[in-house]
Amino acid sequence: MGKYNFDEPVGRRGTASVKWDEFESDALPMWVADMDFKAAPAILDALRKRLDHGVFGYELVPQSYYDAVSSWFSRRHGWKGITREHLIYTTGVIAAYSACIKAMSRPGDNVIVQTPCYNAFFPAIRNNGCRDLHNPLVYKEGRYSIDFEDLERKAADPKTTVLLLCNPHNPAGRVWTREELVRIGEICVRNGVFVIADEIHCELTYPGHDYTPFATLPEEIVRHSASCISPTKAFNIAGIQIANIFAADPDVLRRIDRAINDNECCDVNVFGCTALEAAYDQSEDWLDELRAYLYENYLTVKRFLSKQLPWVTALPLEGTYLMWLDCRAALHEGEALEGFSARFADHLRYNAKLVLSTGTIYGPEAEGFERLNIACPRAMILEGMKRLKQGFETY
Repeated sequence: MGKYNFDEPVGRRGTASVKWDEFESDALPMWVADMDFKAAPAILDALRKRLDHGVFGYELVPQSYYDAVSSWFSRRHGWKGITREHLIYTTGVIAAYSACIKAMSRPGDNVIVQTPCYNAFFPAIRNNGCRDLHNPLVYKEGRYSIDFEDLERKAADPKTTVLLLCNPHNPAGRVWTREELVRIGEICVRNGVFVIADEIHCELTYPGHDYTPFATLPEEIVRHSASCISPTKAFNIAGIQIANIFAADPDVLRRIDRAINDNECCDVNVFGCTALEAAYDQSEDWLDELRAYLYENYLTVKRFLSKQLPWVTALPLEGTYLMWLDCRAALHEGEALEGFSARFADHLRYNAKLVLSTGTIYGPEAEGFERLNIACPRAMILEGMKRLKQGFETY
């Protein structure tokens, strides 16, 4: 038993929670990517202190905020030398990479995405007048890898100006290795493609898989990139709305800053700085216990599937708390694969009272897959597995 109790149930229904109040009251929500755990005690204490002050005017971002970011990534991930001059704060990682796309592309350009990929990538690309160009990941023997030959071809297109990278990858659960990231970077530099790295899941990695910040690669690669980082996913404070953009090239940073201001997302939530500092400066032990708990949740799901649903392939979870399930074994003889993910997700929702994320929202390459959020107390994991089994048996 650790210092923190992640088995404690927290009632969220009726709190205007997207996760819990979007669907029927008897449905078990294991879909959208937030956690059913209270935030770290140090964060709650810091927010209470800020709340007790009682005045919530416009917020200056203090030097201690930048120091917290710099210290965290230096000691935790070996990413040294982050200064105030490298960072732009904003309301969230989606706003961050959207501003980066706007800054580093022109309407009509191609933006490469490695599908299946986080579904919010697609509207961010379209809203900037660009076209999403798919570099589909290769699915083989229950694991994804990058098709570098296809990436080289698509990066060579003169209309391709940006690669939107998910590191670690959602929903595939991959933590890209340094070698993979360097190869991506070299291809992009060679073809004049700017890399925007969404690294919001960077803290959530598991044994044998270490996060490599894109900004720790060779200098030439780093200067052709920007990294979007935030404590909100790992510390379950997404509703507080805080994120940062890192760029090593001052000219790139100026262009992104202009786009941030054009998009009017250049101010921070009054609680954002407080929460970030408490997360990075005081909550490291909480995060370590959380990761161990999440990993045991993953193993619990794997054991259940092995015994009860051996035909379901759960991909290895290297990072994130989002398991990616290959559910194609549920297909009936003669049933079309097209549309299966949506049909099966609806079946789980209405007949097994279990809500997962439909695979194809992450790209058409994900037909047959569903995404399962395991960031919840273990009792909820076990209940979810019972409902998943019921869904397979009744489909």
